[in-house]
Amino acid sequence: MENIQKVDLTKVKPYGDTLNDGMVQMSFTLPVPYGDEAKEAARQLAAKMGFDDPAVVYAKDLGVGYTYFIVYGKCTHTVDYTAIEVPKVDMEFMDREEVEQYIEENIKRNVVIVGACTGTDAHTVGIDAIMNMKGFDGNFGLERYKGIEAINMGSQVPNEELIAKAIETKADAILVSQVVTQKDVHIANLTQLVEMLEAEGLRDKVILVCGGPRISHELAQELGYDAGFGAGSYANHVATFVVKQIVERNLI
Repeated sequence: MENIQKVDLTKVKPYGDTLNDGMVQMSFTLPVPYGDEAKEAARQLAAKMGFDDPAVVYAKDLGVGYTYFIVYGKCTHTVDYTAIEVPKVDMEFMDREEVEQYIEENIKRNVVIVGACTGTDAHTVGIDAIMNMKGFDGNFGLERYKGIEAINMGSQVPNEELIAKAIETKADAILVSQVVTQKDVHIANLTQLVEMLEAEGLRDKVILVCGGPRISHELAQELGYDAGFGAGSYANHVATFVVKQIVERNLI
C-alpha cells in the first residue's frame, strides 16, 4: 500500500499519528523517589534530550528510591536514510540443502565447526539456535546439516578450552556467541580470543565468527573476526559464509 503522503528519505523522522510528527515513546528509570518531583525530573531530562513538548504519561514506584517512567515527546531531528551504509556479510545465502550440496561438490569432506558461549557468559540461546539440531524458528541448526560436524561446547567456556577443542578436532571454523555485554565485557573476551589464536599461529588457519544481540559485522571485523552475525541470523547464514570461506581461502 503506497503512502498517502510521499516520504522524503533524505529527512526521515519518527512517525506517530501523522507522517513526520516526530512522536517518540521512550522509557527509563531514575534513582529518585516516586512523586511529582520525580515526574518533573523525567520531563526536564526528556527536554534536555532535545524532545519538544515532553510529557510523562506513566510513572511507577520501584521502591528503594527508584522510579520508572514512560515519556512521550516530539523528535526535532531527522536522518538522511539514503546516505546510510551498514557493513554486513554481503552474499547470497544458501538454504540447508544447497549448503549440503556445496560441501559435497566443492569441499568433499566434513566441515568441522566448534562453537561456544565464552568467558562468563551463561546464555546459550544464541549458540543453540545456530548449532543445535532443532535450530530456531523453523530453521534447523548446524547439527542437522549433512557434511557438517557441529560441536557445541555450551556456556562459560574459557577461550583456552575453545582453542584446545578447535585444535583437537581440526576445526575449520570457530563460532563465539556473546549475549552478556554489560560494561563491554564481550569486547575484551572476543579480543582475547583473537590474540590467543594469533599467538598460537592459528588465526589464518581457521574461520572466526561471532554473534549476539550487540554484535555487528562491522564490530566483528574491527575485533579481528571474519564475520559477525546479529539478531535475525540463522544457521544457513553462518553455514553459507563458512563453507564459501573455506573454498575462497583454499582451506580445503
